[in-house]
Formats: sequence, C-alpha cells, structure tokens
Amino acid sequence: MAKFTKKFEMYKALQANISNIYADARKAADEIGIPAELRGKFGLTGAVSGCPGPLNKKVRAAIERGTTEVIPLAKLVDEIRSIVKDVYGDDYDAAPVNTCEAGLWVTFDSLFTPPMQGRGESYQARYIMPYEKHLHHHGGYGRPFPGRFKDIIADRGSTAGELGFYGKRQNNLSVYIAPLVGADYSVHGIKYHPAIQLTKVDPEASAKKIKAIAERQASMLTGITSLAYDTPGYGYGVKDSDGVPVLQKRLAEIAKEFNVPYVLDNAWGVPFVGHDISKSGADVIIYSMDKASESPTSGLIIGKEECMVPIRRALGMHGDRYGTTASYGKAAYVTNDPGKEAMLGMIAALKELKDNPDNLKKPVDDMYKIVKEEFDQIHPKIRKGLIISKSYNSRAIEVNYENTWNNEELGFPIFSIEDMYAGTQLLQTGLSQMGVIPTVAYDGNIMISPGLGTTDDDGQIIESNFRYAVKAQVKLMEIVAKYSGYID
Repeated sequence: MAKFTKKFEMYKALQANISNIYADARKAADEIGIPAELRGKFGLTGAVSGCPGPLNKKVRAAIERGTTEVIPLAKLVDEIRSIVKDVYGDDYDAAPVNTCEAGLWVTFDSLFTPPMQGRGESYQARYIMPYEKHLHHHGGYGRPFPGRFKDIIADRGSTAGELGFYGKRQNNLSVYIAPLVGADYSVHGIKYHPAIQLTKVDPEASAKKIKAIAERQASMLTGITSLAYDTPGYGYGVKDSDGVPVLQKRLAEIAKEFNVPYVLDNAWGVPFVGHDISKSGADVIIYSMDKASESPTSGLIIGKEECMVPIRRALGMHGDRYGTTASYGKAAYVTNDPGKEAMLGMIAALKELKDNPDNLKKPVDDMYKIVKEEFDQIHPKIRKGLIISKSYNSRAIEVNYENTWNNEELGFPIFSIEDMYAGTQLLQTGLSQMGVIPTVAYDGNIMISPGLGTTDDDGQIIESNFRYAVKAQVKLMEIVAKYSGYID
C-alpha cells in the first residue's frame, strides 16, 4: 500500500478501502477458525451498556430467591449501605440507582449546581475536570469553558441537540475543561477530531496547573471531577505506594483545599477490589454495577456521609419528613429508582466482591496472559508501540498503541470517539464483520474484558472463546495497518 506523509491522506485512504478491509476481515475470521455457532454471540467485553454480559449463577440465584419474598425496598438499600460501611468504614455511605449516568446526574445536581430557590437570579457555578477520555459522561453536565470547547462533544450519541448530550447541562452550571500536561490532543480519525492520548501525562505538573485554574475560578468553583481509572491510556499510570494514581490524590487535595467535593466517575470499575476511595481522598465515587461487577443493570453511589446526605435525600432514600432513618419515597430523583431485582442482584455482587475478591481477579490474570501471548504474534512494528496493562479496578486489559506515533513517520491509525459514533471506527466495525462483538476502542486505546460469551457460569474465562476474540482483534489491526500504509 502507499505510504503517506499527511494524516488526513492516510485516513482518506482508509475510508476509500472500508469495503476491502471488511472483506479481508471476514476472510481472516475463517482463517482463524471462529466457529459459526459462536459468531455474533461473543465479544471482547461484557461491560458495555448496549450489550451487557449474562449474569452469573450466584447473582441469578439471589434474584430468583428474592422475587418470591416480600421485602421492603428500604431494607435492601440499608443492606447495601451496611456492606459498604463494612469495607470502607462508618464514615462512608451508599445509595443504589438505576444506572451510573443517573448517579452522575443526581450527584452533580446535589453537590455542584447553585440553588434555584431564593430571591434573585441563581449564581453561576463551575466545576473542573481534566481534558480526558469519556468527557461526555462526567463532563457533560455543564456548559463547556473555555469557549473553544463549546462543541467538544460534537456528534456523540444517538440524538442531537437538547434531546442529546447537550440536554444534560444543568442549571447555571459550567465545566472548566483542563488540558493535562504531557497529554497529546492531536487530530485523528476518518471523522477527523482531537484524539485524547494520555500515556505521557505528568500528574504533578497537571495537578499544579489545575490548582492554578481553581484559584482563578474560586468565586464560582463548586466541584472537581475525574475518572477513577488506573491505567496509562487513561492518564493514570503513575501511582503511589498504595497503588493509587497520583493525579487522583492530588485532585482530592485540591478539592479539600477549596472546600468543594471531588467526584469520581468509575463506571467501568468495581467496588472494594478496585479504586479505594478511602485511600484516594475522593468524596464520592459512582459505579455502573452491570459493567465489571457482574451485577444486573444498576448503578451505585458511594461517598463520605456528609456528601451522601443530600444525594440520598434527592433520591427519597434518606428518611421520611417525620423522622425515620430510611425511606423509599418521592423526591426529585425518584426516576432513578433501581428496583427490587436490581438491588437483589447488586447485593449478591457486592458480597462476592467483598468476600471472594480472588474469584473476580482470576479472570483478569487469565485474560492478561492470553492477550500478551496473542499480541506477541502481531506484526513487530505494531508490537513495538504497544503498552499492555492489567486493571483489577476495571477487570480489564488495556492495549494502548499511541506510542506507534513516536517516530517521524505516521503511526498506526488512531480513531477518535467521533469515529465510534459515526460507524467509522474500523477496529470496532471490522470486528463485527468477523462475528465478534467489539469493545470500547478509540483514541489509541482498546479495553478488553470478560463476560460476553467468553466466561462460564462461574464467571471464569473459557480460554478457547476468549482466544478467538483476541486473535480477531490482532488480525484486524494488521489488516487496518496494511491499508493505512503503516506495514507492508
């Protein structure tokens, strides 16, 4: 294939060859030997909202038992609270919700937005977030600042305008998007947009920069937020002796200095086994329990009691007006009710995470071994630029390839998140042609996790199925690299 000297020309060539790439991908699936009965029914992650993995037998059994019992829902909420307090201590509290996004919504509205009641216009409030991956999640609840970020979300999601991501923006709230020191925000993709590349982030210099921003915004600053992830591709590869990403600890310190909450979005994370809020110093952390925790579709908010009081009140869970310790009634965010079966399954998942953490760590170790073995077989030029990391927090293996761009020549194609929403992220759409349900893969980052036809009824890896899926990803990367001119 032709060699290119300009990025846009390389991506233009990829666009022109999409049909050829798909044809080669289908042929490669046959060469790999992916069984016909497996195609379309397995994939590289069970941790995506649109296609969650099947529930394991312990969670299913807990739900089935509970459906035949009469259980006040406030009792289930208190059981969740008790499990969380057993792990993190009595200074922490919890609230279940129906999704992680619901948890972000109620948390930001409870802690970040200005009051709507009282005489006069509401004051302007602002929270700070790093310019990082998934910013349309925890960064989507305020109008972007500075102005150059006004359209940073662009065409993400299924629906445009006020009924899309822009409709999440809350009352008189803005979000200061802070670029990180050492990050690379160069433009990539068939749908040409900035790609957020974070393996070289300097946490100390970034924290110093964010503190300076906080000082300038102090009169309207009401919070700080970030992801709770722990891998290099998300900018959190530098850790302290406790294994806590340094940048997250520094953000917690800045928030404490300015007397505002630090809220962590840990959608693709697990309680207890993963990020330890008591060590990082964050005030609130929010999970999507169905992604990595093997729970039914639901979310969980965990935080320091002071911050959890208004959150639980907004959910109608913090007690009746006449004075009770718990309730399950009407309030502003009653729409975020997770329901009985979701809480039953969540309790079973939390107990497993608390009592048998090794059962959830073992699949990660097994995946890491297989991913390393299969990616050792990839073209040497691609392999040289890979960073492969293991995360118990996300129960995932991260394959990052942004370092293929370290030399003067163009590197392996990086697809933006806008490519993902546009259907031009070839490392995802190409997998679909091979009968493999794709994973989250954009901005030079591929996240691989268990659960979608690759695990047994106990949640352990079925090696043959998982290896087929990884082999497909490896082969597809070589096909895309060939058409981009990166390899011959």
